[in-house]
Amino acid sequence: MCFRGGTPNRHYVCLPCRASVKRRTPTTVCPRCRGRLVDAGQDLKVPRRADTAAWRTLTALLNAGVTFHSSCCGGPGWRPRTPRDVGERLAAAAGTGLPLAEVLTAPELPRRRGR
Repeated sequence: MCFRGGTPNRHYVCLPCRASVKRRTPTTVCPRCRGRLVDAGQDLKVPRRADTAAWRTLTALLNAGVTFHSSCCGGPGWRPRTPRDVGERLAAAAGTGLPLAEVLTAPELPRRRGR
């Protein structure tokens, strides 16, 4: 999402209670549980609260430091959509030595380094 002029709305999510708020100004407290909110970026498509697989995937991404901020007009880039995608990339990261955030956002699995 390319936003020109002004400040874009950002999604702030509470991972434990699966809640999200969309604000222009930073906020850090969940309106439901008073827990900590994470700035997930303006391009996040927030999953439904009942979609546990999507929330597990989102949790893994945010905990690894991956967000959904645009890189001007191109969107945030590729992101895993399922826990299986995340698991494959976690295994690949262990075998390659690459940073986890880099492996999680790569559209194709990196190859293991030769021994």
